[in-house]
Formats: sequence, C-alpha cells, structure tokens
Amino acid sequence: MFFKSKITLSLLFLAVVVFSCTQEEQPSVSISEDTQEVQKIIPSSEIDRIILHSLREKGDFIWMEQSDELLYSALIQGDSILTIGYKPVGMQDPNARIGLDDVSSANWEAASESILEMISATLSKNQSPNYRLRDQDALIHEQLPYLEVKVADFEVLQNLRKMPEVRYFEPVGYQFDYSLLDSGDSPAARIQSDAGCSNSADTGLSNADFTAVTPNAKASWNYQQMGIAQAWSQSTGSGITVGVIDTGLSPNQPLLNSGFNSGESSGRFVAKFGTFKTGFWFWKSYDGPDDRCGHGTAMSGVIAAPRNTVGNSVGVAYNSNLISVRGTSDVIINSSDEKNGVAEALVLLGNRSDVRIISMSIGDVFSNSKVADAVRYAFNRGKLIFAAAGTSTTFTNWVGVIFPANMSETVAVTGIKEGTGYQRCDTCHSGSQVEFTVVMQRSGTGTTALSLANSGDQPSTVGGSSVATATASGIAALVWAKNPGWSRDQVLNQMRSTSDLFPNRSSQYGFGNLNAAAAVGVN
Repeated sequence: MFFKSKITLSLLFLAVVVFSCTQEEQPSVSISEDTQEVQKIIPSSEIDRIILHSLREKGDFIWMEQSDELLYSALIQGDSILTIGYKPVGMQDPNARIGLDDVSSANWEAASESILEMISATLSKNQSPNYRLRDQDALIHEQLPYLEVKVADFEVLQNLRKMPEVRYFEPVGYQFDYSLLDSGDSPAARIQSDAGCSNSADTGLSNADFTAVTPNAKASWNYQQMGIAQAWSQSTGSGITVGVIDTGLSPNQPLLNSGFNSGESSGRFVAKFGTFKTGFWFWKSYDGPDDRCGHGTAMSGVIAAPRNTVGNSVGVAYNSNLISVRGTSDVIINSSDEKNGVAEALVLLGNRSDVRIISMSIGDVFSNSKVADAVRYAFNRGKLIFAAAGTSTTFTNWVGVIFPANMSETVAVTGIKEGTGYQRCDTCHSGSQVEFTVVMQRSGTGTTALSLANSGDQPSTVGGSSVATATASGIAALVWAKNPGWSRDQVLNQMRSTSDLFPNRSSQYGFGNLNAAAAVGVN
C-alpha cells in the first residue's frame, strides 16, 4: 500500500496507514479545556448503545448517518485518526470507479488536496497548537480514494460534511464493546481478542466422517453431499489461483508449505504474505505471514489442501494455486490494524492478474468504509469475492448477515445442517443477502467439515459460515478451471443455475446448496 504525504507528495512505501508527530505517543488523544467547554463529549457507553440499537433495528451501523457530535466523541475516544473518503466534484458513481481510475490523476488529486487545505485552514483559524497539520499527520492512499488525518477539531467535521469532495469520514480507531451483543445467558461467550482462534486435530473422528481417497487422503463427509467428490472427474482446480484473506498459514503444517505439491497435487504454487501490522504510530511493523490463530490455516486447507499421502484432509480444489494473506489477527475485523491489514490485502490481491477468486471467512457486525473501498477495488478489477455471512461463536444469532458479506460486491455464503429442508448450523447467520449455502454440520453428532490442523497428519474440524465460504470458493475454482475462458459473471451464474433452489430464491438461504458436480457438467 502506498501513501503520499500532504506537502511533499513523495511516495512512501507503506502497507497500512502510519502516522508520526513530534509529540510523545499516546493511546488516545486528550483534548484541551477550551474544546471541552465548547463541545460536550458523548460517553462511549452511549455511543455503544446507539450502535447496538442500529444493529438491532437496521442490521448495520453507518458512521456517516450519525451526528457530528457522535463522530467527534468517537474520534477523540479512539486514536484521533479520521479516515476520509473523497471523490472528484460532480462524479455521480465514484464507487464504480475505484480500482479503475488512477487516484493520482488531476481530478482525484484535486479533491484530496481540497480536503487537506480545508483542514489546515480550519486548524490554523482555531489556533489549535496541538493539532497543526504536518506532513506526518496526513497521508493520502496511493491506490484507494481515502486519506487519513490525525485531528481532533469539531469544526473540521462540520466542514467536511459540507464538502462535495467528501464521500464519508469515520473514526477508524473507535472500539465498540462487542460483549453487548451477548444474549446475557453465557458471559463466557463474550468477544475475546482471539475470536475464532482454534485449530487442533480432532481425535474423535469416526470412519463415517470421511471417505478414504487415493493415494491416502481423507475427503470430508460433506463432499459427497455437495457433489465435490463427483466433480473431481471433471475438474480439480488446476490453473486457478485463489487468494485467502485471513489469519495466515501455519509454518508447522507441511501440506501448506513444502508438501503443497504432494500425492495427486502437482504443478501449482503456494505464496504467503502479511499485511497486518502491529505497534503504534511510526513504530508499526509487519508481524509476518504466519498464522498465530489457526483459522487461516483451516480455511486454506478446505480450499486447497493437497490430495496427500499422509492420511490428512484433502481440499475442495486440490490442484489450485493458493495465495494466503495474513490481514487480521482473528476472524473479526474490528481494530484499526485489522481494517488496515484487510484493506491492504484486498489491494494486493486485486492487483494480481493471476488471482481470480478471493475468499474472506472474516467480517464484522457493522460496516467500515475503508474496507468497503478495498472490496470495491478488488471487485472492479474482476475478482470473484466470497464472504462469510456470519458465525455466532461470539455474538448472538439475532445478528443478520455481517460486513462485508452484506455488500453487493461480495457473494455471501452460510452453512446448514445435513438432512431434508434447510436448517442453519448451530452458529451460522442467514438473511436476504445470502447467495449460497453449504452443508457443513452433521445433524446427529454435530460434527463439522474436515480441514488441516495447524500441525500433524490428523484432520481438524471447522464450522460456521467460515468453512461454508471456503468450500464455496473451492467449488468456484473447480468451475473456473473447467471453463478457464469464462468471466466472473459466467462462473457465478453457473453456480447459481445449478444450485438446489434455483430459479427461486429463499429469503434466508439464497439459491440454496451448491452442487459442484452439476456446476462442472457431471450428469
């Protein structure tokens, strides 16, 4: 990810937004006594109550729909960093141009400079000595149409609201109290910093939970029900590259490293990147591509684990290429570092001509415009993006389809139990934005789909809409490999037209269960 400084406009090779100033770093910005006298601060408890109410009533929370007072209060109770999306004056549909237009061109650059000039003039007029706009306090992203400013001045927000160049502005660092989403029945279910992080071998599997396939691999019990095993006679994903944005790959799982080409999987590649940064201000640094959670390893295994010789789980598209990007530390995109990391990951994959499919088994309960811009960037560059509808391991089932699966640019997937009819899995979300379902939970035992554990040759089991999304991404790779000249829309239409409920669409489950065999032409 690249940024331009406000004054020098020199290119800075940065992966996520980094700010610096001459003051000593603080975790949150204090405000002057004069500012406190002018503007009452809404406490975080009240901000969270408003967020929760919006989620219950509308299914989402949009910062730009809130008052300037609330935005200001969230800004100064966060890290004082404001994300500002911009556009050329008069452009009617700027979202459709993200990823296609060069934001360093004259009309886009004029918009960003106009915003920065307004901010600088406002701070100067108000004589805000602690918040003078310096080179290090404002950075313009080189590929996405947003800039980020370290500022805490109420009038700046008021002025931004009036500018035709502004698409949105949001306090990137405000932290919502996710424990409020609990039903109250189980305090232990509250959001944890390692949400969704577990991927150990399942030692309780029975022979009914998998099918042995050559040379010595285990096909998950649900592969037959989804037509995946049958589809392998026509396609194994060869020549298709799938990008996975998640928590990375475990260096201790050989089948996603040196053993990626083994057994009946050959002639393909795996690549690993890390866009997630930790630290503060200009001390931020990448923490690498390695999975410290386990979720990314499991999802990548579902998609592309080799048809191996060691008795481990085989992936849906076991001859596809895999690019893993560690963009987040867990499954919830809630911190500023995770938002930055996921946005950069989408740009990275969007810029790669070999990537056709992006799988995102991650999300958040409400929208973030920076990440949304990055989703549009990748989508407008032709990528087929699958996103998880939501998994309630850490919040209640009343939450509908989560972000970014609720975007029109993504394909939302959720999981259901085996058997007749449609019964969502114990932890899965459903809703009108869902496009497809995947059978991934046994009705009797509750066993979920098989994948690769962080290490060893014994499979793990993974559940929720996460594994459903990874499975759908793998099926898309099978379809595209069978029809390499097809466009994204042709692949998606083929998946729709061969799904269980097509041409009808359920209000909760979309077109229903995917059928990989039918999608690749198996009678």
